[in-house]
Parts: sequence; structure tokens; C-alpha cells
Amino acid sequence: MSTNPGGLPNKPPSLEKRLPLALALMMLVLIVSQYLFKPAPGPKPLTNVNKKEAAVVTQQPASSAVTQPLAPTKSSGQIQASTESTFNVDTPIFHVVFSNRGGVAKSWVVKKYKDNTGKPLELINEAAKEVPPTFAIQIKDGKITTDPNTVLYQAKPAANGLGVEYEYSDGQTTIRKSFAFGPNTYLVDVKSQVLLNSNPVQHFLTWRGGFGDQKVRNASQNEHTVRYDATAGKLVTKVPKDAKNGPITDSGNYTFAGLEDTFFAAVALPTDPGSLEVRTFSDDVKMPGVDKPEAFVGAGLATGSQNIFSLFVGPKDIDILNKVNPKLGQIVDWGFFGILAKPLVLWLNWVNDHVTGNFGWAIIVVTLIINLALFPFRLSSLKSARKMQKLQPQIQAINAKYKNISIRDPKKSEQNQEVMDLYKKEGVNPVGGCLPMVIQLPFFYAFYRVLSIAIELRNAPWLWVTDLAAPENLPIHLLPIILIATQFLTQRMTPAAGVDPNQQRMMMMMPLFFGFMFYYASAGLVLYWLTGNLVGIAQQLLINRMMPSPVPPPLPVSKAPMKKVVKK
Repeated sequence: MSTNPGGLPNKPPSLEKRLPLALALMMLVLIVSQYLFKPAPGPKPLTNVNKKEAAVVTQQPASSAVTQPLAPTKSSGQIQASTESTFNVDTPIFHVVFSNRGGVAKSWVVKKYKDNTGKPLELINEAAKEVPPTFAIQIKDGKITTDPNTVLYQAKPAANGLGVEYEYSDGQTTIRKSFAFGPNTYLVDVKSQVLLNSNPVQHFLTWRGGFGDQKVRNASQNEHTVRYDATAGKLVTKVPKDAKNGPITDSGNYTFAGLEDTFFAAVALPTDPGSLEVRTFSDDVKMPGVDKPEAFVGAGLATGSQNIFSLFVGPKDIDILNKVNPKLGQIVDWGFFGILAKPLVLWLNWVNDHVTGNFGWAIIVVTLIINLALFPFRLSSLKSARKMQKLQPQIQAINAKYKNISIRDPKKSEQNQEVMDLYKKEGVNPVGGCLPMVIQLPFFYAFYRVLSIAIELRNAPWLWVTDLAAPENLPIHLLPIILIATQFLTQRMTPAAGVDPNQQRMMMMMPLFFGFMFYYASAGLVLYWLTGNLVGIAQQLLINRMMPSPVPPPLPVSKAPMKKVVKK
């Protein structure tokens, strides 16, 4: 694998970019070949939160109610600390480090989930040194007499040690922030207030420079601002490119808004959704080992004259999300075939929990069942292919009739029409062989979505694979190579009646297209398709024994001309 000067692997194109290209190439081959070639004869990961725990971690923080606003204060003098200090919050869920310089968070670790080095996952991008720290204040309009993100706040820890309140005043500007955690929950009560001469100043609390697991491949491309528009009833995301010309602000009747990556989210749930604003930033961050800065997303959140909201920071686990707020489950985007993806993840979880004890084997079991259910379609496809084989003598006659016709000759269309009329007369569907693949595509996309976003599959191992939700971490990815081999074998075993030899050679390139599409796909997705190929090979062997190919008609015997005997 090639590397960049910093020693990290070069980033391959994402599957979202490779999949349309590969499918387009395959469709192009199928369509063009029909016109270019005449028909001719042919013979529970370790880091998961369990269900009991899910019911616990969604409880409200054991702090003062989030709906209780900060009381306006009139400061009669200076309120500030003399030295810089940090305050740590430790719960079974989080380890969070706050600093009284700016009243910001310096580290936010989710203990129950690991990064690819096995360490508890840090959600703040530690490389983002040039942007304001997490929970820095950005004033919406106007100015205040001091920089709220550099002053030293007085810290007042909560009595139970699970929260802290910061306060600063210079006599004119008064700023208060508070963060209250519960003993076993992903929810945090967040409040902030800025007063200038006792008048409230609207402001954003920001999380800049990226969010989530920064050690995954293409981390910056997987992070967005996200909001659920209750009026439109849909999830809306924005990427750094949307804010390339400067921050953009959206406001409306939002159930929640904030940041997300593939598997985690940090979103505010206001008591009054109509007052929520979300600002999207594009922050250039130079990651370790990378030559050029990358654009990472940032977000600002505001709820009015003062900010009061519950902040969910945690995994995009459906059970946990739905217990926090039924609408919060919408943050998991199942895609176009969500009707298949949602039950599929439940099915995989059940098989893992009750049968296999491993998600890799669960994928194999579920794939076996799906392919057995699709077996009648494969059988129907083969019957269609056998019919086409029986028509070969008639197709040969049509081909011989147009033997010397150029591909560009208008009469070539007459040849194709005669062949299609023959198929119609005999009740043969020439594209019937594509039916099993077409039916599998929704399942393929459903598996792709599940393996891309289901937190249950994150860091789930199988044999030599360390993470089924990511590409193999070997120098050479073995599963895609085995898949290519099985794809070649599948094509050679499948009847190809009426396909020109030149067309057959072109179709033999299809496995390479699959290799291109799957090489950097998640190992679980490759395992799904590979298992389907192996089942297909076994089914094809069985079908070929039950329905052998028809015996080809004997070749016509040409009579050699008699030699004339010359008498001497």
C-alpha cells in the first residue's frame, strides 16, 4: 500500500464514490455489449453497551433540572480566578477535563468505546490547536468588554463531584457556564449566560475542529452538523464545504441539533425546539502525519437569550437514542432501503446474541438464509438460460443470414429484432439471468448501511479481521481477493447461452470491477458478498447436476469434392 510523506496510508476513494462508478461500468458493459456483439452459440463488539445498561444510561442527570434557567445577576465587582486550573469529571460513562481558562472542555473521553489503538475514545480532536476549544463562546451580535474564552473563571464544583459551574465578571460583563453530569448517563445539563450591564447577550456555545473518532479512515469526510427539522419531519446535515465561505446559521423548530460522525453524536435537545439555532463552521486542521490541513466541521449551538439544553454525547445506538427521545433515533440514517436495514440489524443482533456469539459468523448465517430464500429465483434464471441454449441452432441461422453485415449497418438492428422476436415466440427472457443479482441489490445496500452505521458492528472481530465495520487492516486485503476468485468461478459456471465469445471476454472483467468496488469496503460487507458467492457456487453445482446442459446439435458434415482420376 502506498503511503504519503507522513507515513500514513494514502486515502482511497470512499465506497460511496466507487459504488456508483462500478455499477455504471457494469451497466455500460451489459448494455453496450447487447448492441456491439451479435448473439452466438455458447455451450456484540466488546465495547457495546448491553440492553440493561441502555436503560440506565439514558436517565436524566442527577443535577438541577435542565429547565431551570440561570438567574440573572448583577455583579458588584470582580469575579475571577488568580490561577489556571482544571477540573475532572469521572463517571462510568465519561472522563471529561475542564479548564477554568475560558470555562471550556479540553478532553471528552467515552470510556466504553475504544479507538483503533485500544484506548478509550477521545471525541475532541486533539490536533485542532488553532480553533477555539470545546464550549468556547461566540457572541452572535455586538461586542463585550472582554474575551470570554481566555479569562480565568472561578470554578464551583458540584457537591457530588459530577459537575462544575464557572463564573467571571469584570464589573460590566458577567459570564456563567455550568455542566452537570449524572452518575450513569450520556446526557449532560448545559447552561450558559452572558450579561453586559445586566442585559443578556445572545451567544453560541461551540464545538470546533471536528468531532468523534479521528483515527478512522477519512475521518473529516464522515463528520457533519446535523439537525432534525420537526416541521419538515426530516434529518438535515451539513459538511465543511457548505461553510467554506464562512459560517452558516440555521434556526427553526429543531428537535435536536449538533455534531455527528459515523457512530457517535453530540447533539443539544432544547426544552423549546423552536428556539434552537445551529451554526456550521469549516475549520482547517492539520492532522499528524498529513502534509496539508483538512477541513473539519464545527458547530455552534444557541437557544435564545441564554443557552439551556440537555446535551447527548454518546453512541448512535438505537436503544439508547430512543430512550432519550424517540425522535433522536432518526439520527441513524438507514438510507433508501431502511425497510430492510432496520430489521436486518435486529436480525444480526439476535443471531449474534443467541446463536453465534460473533458478528462475523452472524453475517454468514444471515447471508445463508437470504440466499436460500432467493434460490427459487436462481432456479428460474437457470431454466431461462437452458431455453436459450435450445434455441442456439435457430440463433445460428439468424447470425449466418447477417454474417457479412457491419456493426454500423442499419440492417444490424434487423438481426437483433429477429433474435428478440424468437425469444418472444419461445417465451424466453434474455435478461432473466440478471434477476438474482437485481433482487440481491436491495439486500446488498441494506447490508452496506448496517455495516456502515450500526454501532454494534464497530470493532467487532472475526478470525483475522479486527473490525467488521472497517476495511481489513492487513497490508493486502484477503477477503476482496478471495471474492474476486469466487466471482470468476461463478461466471464460468453460469450458463451463457447466446453470448458472443468477445462479449464473454468483456464480461470476465466484471470480477475486477467488484474488486475495485470492494477492496476498501468494510470487511463485513465483503464477507456478506463472498458468502453469497460461495452459496451461489454450491447451488449452481446442484442445479447443473439436476438440469444438465442440452446436448448441442451435431455439426453438419461437409462432403469433400471427389477428385477426378486422370488415366494415363
